Amino acid sequence: MPSLDWRDCHHWDSKPAPCGVCHQPTNLRSDRGKSAHKVCAETWTDQHAEPTPNQS
Repeated sequence: MPSLDWRDCHHWDSKPAPCGVCHQPTNLRSDRGKSAHKVCAETWTDQHAEPTPNQS
């Protein structure tokens, strides 16, 4: 699972909004400004990642 680095203050908003994945309130924002819990964003990213080509 990818680990997102959300230590930057731009990932915080003082107003909670529903997470785009689980719909529970969160103050966190993605790189694109969408409300999302970090763990929800990491899970979503992992599930929607392009498969890595086999380099045999």
